Amino acid sequence: MGVSAVIGVDIGTSSSKGVLVDLDGRVIRSCIRDHDVGRPQPGWVEMDAEVWWQEFVAITRELLAPGGADVVAVGVSGMGPCVLLTDAAGTPLRPAILYGIDTRSTRQIATLNERFGADEIMRRCGSALSTQAAGAKIAWVAETEPHLFARARRLFMPSSWLAFRLTGRYVLDQHSASQCTPLYDTENRDWYLPWAREIAPELDLPPLGWAGDVAGGVTAEAAAVTGLPPGIPVITGTIDAWSEAISVGAQGVGDLMLMYGTTMFLVHTVPNRLTSPSLWGTVGALPDTRNLAAGMATSGAITRWLRELFGSPDYPELLRLAERSGPGARGLLMLPYFAGERTPIMDPEARGVIAGLTVSHTRGDLYRAALEATGLGVRHNIETMEAAGGEIRRVVAVGGGTQGDLWTQIVSDITGRPQLIPAQTIGASFGAAFLAAQAVGDVSIDVWNPIREVRTPRPELAADYDELYTLYRQLYAGSRKVTHGLAARQARLMTPAAARTHHEVRTEGVAR
Repeated sequence: MGVSAVIGVDIGTSSSKGVLVDLDGRVIRSCIRDHDVGRPQPGWVEMDAEVWWQEFVAITRELLAPGGADVVAVGVSGMGPCVLLTDAAGTPLRPAILYGIDTRSTRQIATLNERFGADEIMRRCGSALSTQAAGAKIAWVAETEPHLFARARRLFMPSSWLAFRLTGRYVLDQHSASQCTPLYDTENRDWYLPWAREIAPELDLPPLGWAGDVAGGVTAEAAAVTGLPPGIPVITGTIDAWSEAISVGAQGVGDLMLMYGTTMFLVHTVPNRLTSPSLWGTVGALPDTRNLAAGMATSGAITRWLRELFGSPDYPELLRLAERSGPGARGLLMLPYFAGERTPIMDPEARGVIAGLTVSHTRGDLYRAALEATGLGVRHNIETMEAAGGEIRRVVAVGGGTQGDLWTQIVSDITGRPQLIPAQTIGASFGAAFLAAQAVGDVSIDVWNPIREVRTPRPELAADYDELYTLYRQLYAGSRKVTHGLAARQARLMTPAAARTHHEVRTEGVAR
C-alpha cells in the first residue's frame, strides 16, 4: 500500500489543471492541459463539454502514473456559471455557454427584467440580471434555438458534469445554483419554481447540495476509463473562484479572495445577505456562508494577448520590462474592458482603451499599464463592495498571476491593501482536493496551505496612484459613448464567418 492521497481537477477558461495531494497537503504531482474556447460570433464564448471529460481523463491518468499514491477521493471544480444543456440521458445538445465573458443574452436580460421586475429579481435572487446570470442564457437558448431547447432536460456546469460522468449522479452545488438568476431564491436557498417553470418548463433542475458533499462513488464504467478505484467518493464541487477561496482559507467573515487568472475574481465573505446592483450577492460554497462577489471580464487575458502581439517573449522578461517602466507606466492608462466588463460597471458593450500613447512608449510600458489596469479595476470593485455594506479585513491572493512579485505588488499599491500570499497558489484544483480530503478525514487548510508572505503597499506611491485612479474613473465615463459606438460597429462588421476567421488567424501558432 502506498501513501493515501486525493485528486483535484479544475476546468478553467484557458486550461484544465489537476493535482495529486497527500492527506497532509503535500502536492505529489500536478499537470495541466491547455485549451481554447470557441468564439463563433462577437460576444459568444462556448466550449464543448466532451473536452472537459477528455481532459479530466487525461489528467487523472497522468496523476495516477506508477509511483504516485493510493487515491481515496476525488474533487472537482470548474469555471462558471456555465450553461450546459443535455437531454434526459445526459447527452449534450450544444456547446456549453460560458459565464459572464459570454454576452449574448442582453436581450433576454431586458425581457426578464420587464417580465418579473428588476427590483424583485434583485430582492429574491441577490443579484441583478447581467451577462453572468445562467438563467438569462437558458432563456436565450429557449428563444433562439427552440427545437434544440425542446429536447433539453438537464442543466450542468463543469464541476457537476464531471461529478455526473464519474458517479452517474445528477446534482449541483448551492453556490452554482445561486448564480442561475433568476431561477434561484438566495433567501430560501432553493430553486424558485414559479420563475423557473416559466423560463424552462421542461427542464429538470438538479437536486442541490454543498460543494464538499459527496455526490456519489466512482462507477465501474468511469473507473475503467479513468483508472480511478471504483467506489471512492467524488465531491459535488463548485465554481472555480469559490474553490480558489477554499484553497487559501479565505472563507471567514471579512475575508476577500483575489483570484489572479484569465479573469480577475473577487469573493468577499459577509455575515449576512447583502445585495448590490453592481455586484453579485451569492450563497457561499460552504454551508451557512454568504458572499458579495465581483469579476472582471479580463485580466490575465490581456497580458496573454499583449504577449502574443509582442512575439511571445517569456513572461519573466515582460515583467522585468514592466518593472523598469515604473509606476504609472510612463503616462499610460488602460481600461481593461477588452471583453466588455462585468462588475462593477455591468457593461457588455464596454471596450478596452489605451490612453496617453506616444511613439516613445515601449512594450514594458504597455505591459505595465495592463497590470495597473487590473489593480485599478480591483480598487473599483473593492470600493463598491464596501459601499454595499461589506467590511474587508483580510485579503488573500491566489492564482497563476501571483507567481513573481510585481503584479500583486502593483495591486496592493493601488488599493492600499496588504495581500497574504499562501504557500500554495495553485488555486481551484487544490481547493477541490482539499474538499475531497475533508470527505474522508479530518484536515485543516491552515496546515495544508499556510501563509508564506505578505505583500505590503508602499505608502510613497499612494498619491500618484490616487491620481491615476481618478483619471481611470473619468476615462470610462468620458469614452463610453465612443466605445459603445465602436462595439456596435464591431457587431455589424464581424459576421459569424469573419469572427471565426479572425479568431483562427489570431491564434495561429499559439500553443494549445
